[in-house]
Amino acid sequence: MLSTTPALRLSHLEKRFGSTYAVRGVDLEIPQGQLYALLGPNGAGKTTTLRMIAGLLRPDAGNIEILGKSVVQDPKAAKQVLAYLPDDPMLYAKLTALEHLEFVSGLWGMPAVSAANDAELLLKKLGLWDNARQTCESFSRGMKQKLALAAALIHQPRLMILDEPLTGLDAAAARLVKDMLLEFVQNGGTVILTTHILEVAERLAEQIGIIAKGQLIAAGTLEELRAFSGETGSLEDVFLELTAVPA
Repeated sequence: MLSTTPALRLSHLEKRFGSTYAVRGVDLEIPQGQLYALLGPNGAGKTTTLRMIAGLLRPDAGNIEILGKSVVQDPKAAKQVLAYLPDDPMLYAKLTALEHLEFVSGLWGMPAVSAANDAELLLKKLGLWDNARQTCESFSRGMKQKLALAAALIHQPRLMILDEPLTGLDAAAARLVKDMLLEFVQNGGTVILTTHILEVAERLAEQIGIIAKGQLIAAGTLEELRAFSGETGSLEDVFLELTAVPA
């Protein structure tokens, strides 16, 4: 049974670059065991928000709690249960896929034997086992994206945040990744993702948040967003209505 502690709580979160707000006054609470889509136009503040959650950017104001642990006040404890997959994941180019996962698991302090078993299982599940001894630099964009997902999962996190995780994937690989994310959620994990493919968010996400100009302008189920926007169509219709720039 999942705890009632939220997987993620953002409280009055703000980030400025110079005098410009990238994120302004965002309040958000996401329960455990949910796939949540964070959507917005380019430059809306999605990636900045994710980077603050991951501890890569320090907020100018507000707080971030991951399973009750503050990223600002207790970053080590908060990050221990977190996995972050950016839109352009960094891999160690000269390492093989297997060496890369062994290295990442070592950073998390995992026992070598269990890490090796988990690495093999993940590579097989993602269709990369035949490439396990190839260097990362030889991989295609899609293969790199799948290896980065394996690296994110290797320490068995409880919260995953993914920035455009389907970029560069063909249809078969995208289906595989979506199935793995759904399995992760079904097993009690929580996923927060951004995507410009609104059909993906509509099919997968239980809850959706929409950011525009650094502010969370709407959040809820698709039906709740429809009611809020007055738009009865698809998520794309709702999104365009809510983010439309006044003439």
